Amino acid sequence: MENKAYLSLGTNLGDRIENLQAALTSLRNEEHITIERLSSIYETDPVGYTEQASFLNMAIKIRTSLSAEELLEKCLSIESQLGRIREIKWGPRTIDLDILLYNQDNIESEKLIVPHPRMHERAFVLIPLLEIDSTICFPGTRMTLEELSDSIQGKEGVQLWRQINGVDVSEPLGN
Repeated sequence: MENKAYLSLGTNLGDRIENLQAALTSLRNEEHITIERLSSIYETDPVGYTEQASFLNMAIKIRTSLSAEELLEKCLSIESQLGRIREIKWGPRTIDLDILLYNQDNIESEKLIVPHPRMHERAFVLIPLLEIDSTICFPGTRMTLEELSDSIQGKEGVQLWRQINGVDVSEPLGN
């Protein structure tokens, strides 16, 4: 069965563009995942723990035959391969891959909560996601992401860094 999911990618350590590229390459190389759309890349202020460098963030739309739990394991594996260390909550990271939405499912398990529990509070998640599809409805509600984004705090901390048209997902992100 084909599932539709949206992921958020973020990085603020090392060569940030290379980190995003490596994560996308790893996802592309996974036979059970097809990347369908990419948002542009946004430079964003840190949230939570603010004594750290700015992030590069983007969102992607994928199709996958993986279950939500299998997709989570794949994301965690990619983070680990790319040197992600979890030391400080909301702290610096080489790469962060979060499952934002998985079909229209509401999932709550020990390891995974979908929709992502804080996505509706985070401009650095909603702005790239809106670029991919502004008509997405938040699961369990009739509220679109566009409606959610009207009241989001922190929009001023999310700046377009590199325009991507979202269509040719095989192209490298470049420098």
